[in-house]
Amino acid sequence: MSMSTILGLIVLGVCAGALSSLVGIGGGIVIVPALVGLFGLSQHTAQGTTLAMLSFPVSLVAAITYHKNGMVDWKIAMILCVGFIVGSFFVSKVAVTVPTLTIKKIFAVLMIIVAVKFLFIDKK
Repeated sequence: MSMSTILGLIVLGVCAGALSSLVGIGGGIVIVPALVGLFGLSQHTAQGTTLAMLSFPVSLVAAITYHKNGMVDWKIAMILCVGFIVGSFFVSKVAVTVPTLTIKKIFAVLMIIVAVKFLFIDKK
């Protein structure tokens, strides 16, 4: 794995951790599409890798199922985990000071962007 890929995964983890702290999302909405679109993983491997990254606090059983089917890249999951922790830590300190309505608007805009991409732009 190249250094630029590792740095890209760390940045992705930081962004997902930041968004998770800010509006309560990260894995499925941010990381999965980025792993497919930017890092070339299949949808299943992106989902399995994201579950593995989140498995420590959230979904170990599902990640093991994906792993047993060969659909987890553990190296990518661990690198994302580092960035996710960093992003979550720092942005959570800011997020608690942002007004509720602003957080709701950020969340809504992000959901619309993802929905438009999946409905009209993503051809796979």
